[in-house]
Amino acid sequence: MEQILEGNISVKAAILGGHRHVVKILVDQKKHDKDTKFILHRAKEKNIEIVFVNRESIDAFAQGSTHGGLIAICKKRTIEKLSQVANKHDLFFALVEGVEDPYNFGYVIRALYAAGCDGLITPKRNWTNAAGVVAKASAGASEYISLIQADDMNSIITELNDLNVPLICANRVADAQNLYTYRFPKRFCLAIGGEMRGLSSVVIKNAQQNIYIPYANDFRNAMSAASSAAILSFEYLRQKHYHRNN
Repeated sequence: MEQILEGNISVKAAILGGHRHVVKILVDQKKHDKDTKFILHRAKEKNIEIVFVNRESIDAFAQGSTHGGLIAICKKRTIEKLSQVANKHDLFFALVEGVEDPYNFGYVIRALYAAGCDGLITPKRNWTNAAGVVAKASAGASEYISLIQADDMNSIITELNDLNVPLICANRVADAQNLYTYRFPKRFCLAIGGEMRGLSSVVIKNAQQNIYIPYANDFRNAMSAASSAAILSFEYLRQKHYHRNN
């Protein structure tokens, strides 16, 4: 099944990310900006078909009006295995559950990837019809990050244990540790749940550590998944750079 990615950022990410086969690029024949020229150059290097058309032809393919005169027709994204991306000394995986909206999912991925996440684990779900939305909301990060789908969450957690990757849950429970007093290990998987559904019982049960984001005010509601992902992952990045340089 083919998918449509729209706009310079998403199309460029699909080409450079290397996680999917780009079948064809449709570009407005009047589009001559520097970024587009770079994208087309890289597409030619990969022998991707490029078709120059009028704007109306692109509009007919696109879901919205923000494509900017460039779309890519792609095959389904490649899904990787944990073992393929778990061979680094420093390793940051993220496990994300309960985020149903593709825009929010994209925002979560954007924050995680920007902070250095090496791979994203998600429950098996068909994002086929939303691939373009996720790519755009993530500013292309969804095309760069390694993606692992968990057909069975118990099996994934067992594999994480076998790979010496402890599961750390963002979960405000009695034994949770303050994010800013917690020291992230060199290899770990951070589990983040959506603000409505949260994490599944199997993930919570297997947490080796729970951490929470401290609030300045007496506020009882959860942060959005995207906000939590940004706060948690960039604290890890801060710790990583601080301890490397001190």
